[in-house]
Amino acid sequence: MASVACIGECMVELRQAQGGQSAGHSSGQGGGLYSRGFGGDTLNTAVYLARLEVKVDYLTALGDDALSDEMIAAWTAEGVGTRRVARLPGKLPGLYMIQLDAKGERQFFHWRDSAAARQLMNLPETDDLLNSLMSYDVVYLSAITLSIYDAAGRERLFAAIKRARLLGTRFVFDTNFRARGWPDRDVAREVFAATFAAADIVLTSTEDLLALYPGESHEQLMARIPTPELVFRLAEPVSLLRFPGATHEVRAEPMTKPVVDTTAAGDSFAAAYIAARLAGSDPVEAAQAGHRLASLVICYSGAIIPGYAMPPKKRHRPATSRQATK
Repeated sequence: MASVACIGECMVELRQAQGGQSAGHSSGQGGGLYSRGFGGDTLNTAVYLARLEVKVDYLTALGDDALSDEMIAAWTAEGVGTRRVARLPGKLPGLYMIQLDAKGERQFFHWRDSAAARQLMNLPETDDLLNSLMSYDVVYLSAITLSIYDAAGRERLFAAIKRARLLGTRFVFDTNFRARGWPDRDVAREVFAATFAAADIVLTSTEDLLALYPGESHEQLMARIPTPELVFRLAEPVSLLRFPGATHEVRAEPMTKPVVDTTAAGDSFAAAYIAARLAGSDPVEAAQAGHRLASLVICYSGAIIPGYAMPPKKRHRPATSRQATK
């Protein structure tokens, strides 16, 4: 079976109590109270990959506290592998809070500077974790992942990915850009350029790239990414695809339900795209699968939708080798 390593950070989430469920979620009621859950972009993708019957491990660092134990239990219940999770004595996961203003707009507040996940590239077991990347068909991470490591940590990670790619592992990069995670945009642009050059597949959007390269056209933005396979999501529910020998436009099917919460739309798109490519679908079919799942996810509150809401399983052409995403 094809396998994926998702690398990143999951944090404790405090959300103004509005209902909605997610893995490890407990609810509060009334004004001024918060519900507690867990959140992280690459973790969301890992959960959806597991639900799509892809073998997936999550690579991160947690503490030895009760909240970290809850995370491990929740991920395991979803079918996400936790054998690559480092546990650091005395450390804690990061924390973020979502607060709604009078207009219902979300504001985010973060406490993560000393989170365990930030140390993943600087541990005694780091070499073993990075060497394990060679055993996966796909390594997936986001710009948020890269933002939590220092320059030396990113270099160490890129070196390991380069070694893994020599053995056939595919590297998928999602440009999920959050300015607050970077010291400045110049540093982010430099890291993005290096990652684009190293990736096999890039999943990006106008929202991410225009924040880094304001005023550029779609063509200019896509030209910045030399990767052989590119999925470029526009502001409207349309993706522009570029892959060897072809370019293509994929439109999402019209929505039949109201949009409730756009959280994890991109994360779920990434999961469905990767799962479809590993199962033998071409990029166009994979993008269609991505749009279908994302269109479902945004009809529910929270990042992880109820299991019963997942789309029916679709049979793909059998493909279990490392060549499936090429």
